[in-house]
Amino acid sequence: MPTPVKIVAVLTALPGRETELRALLDTMLAPSRAEPGNYRYDLWTDPATPGRFVLDELYADADAVAAHRATPHFQTYLSRIEGLAEREAFALDPIAIT
Repeated sequence: MPTPVKIVAVLTALPGRETELRALLDTMLAPSRAEPGNYRYDLWTDPATPGRFVLDELYADADAVAAHRATPHFQTYLSRIEGLAEREAFALDPIAIT
């Protein structure tokens, strides 16, 4: 049985870049959700910190993550994100999930 992979990414917009960051993240939603190995691709915002967004992603397995990272939409994201946000991402393995 494949091991699912959860990715949580925290992105904080650089000063004056919140609108651009949000627009970039919005372009990722539909194509990422349409990927065969994607189970979740949700965008959250932190009401206590304007300009902070959290991506909550769940993939079938490591191969699905690799496929996601090879897509044109992810490559576009990579080419633009450094100028828009500070980011930290965590790839997590399951311990007790339902």
